[in-house]
Amino acid sequence: MQFPAKDITELTRLEEAMWIAATRFDAAFQQERFAPDFFEFGQSGRIYAREQLVCTGGGEIKARLPLDGLRIRRLDASTAQVTYNSHVEYDGVVEHARRSSIWTRTDSGWVMRFHQGTPYEP
Repeated sequence: MQFPAKDITELTRLEEAMWIAATRFDAAFQQERFAPDFFEFGQSGRIYAREQLVCTGGGEIKARLPLDGLRIRRLDASTAQVTYNSHVEYDGVVEHARRSSIWTRTDSGWVMRFHQGTPYEP
């Protein structure tokens, strides 16, 4: 069973907002959207805690939008897995990664609980 269209639209918007500097580096957005127990397995292999990722003042993010191959899979009534391929330019080189995020619906909206990036060569 899939989520209603409004949830799919909102999850897509939120995932893409993580790749837009105006929202990604907005303290209020981050506080609202990263769950208290959030952590990430970065594409570098490092593990990041929520406190390491909540920051402001970041620069431009050169990510290709809309996100390539975005899919939303319902895990239970209030939990979704969002997967896609990212294509992001860093110092003139485009890096590609397979991405996976776990989102949970709360009384105040969707929050990201987990994220992982795994590099790949297309």
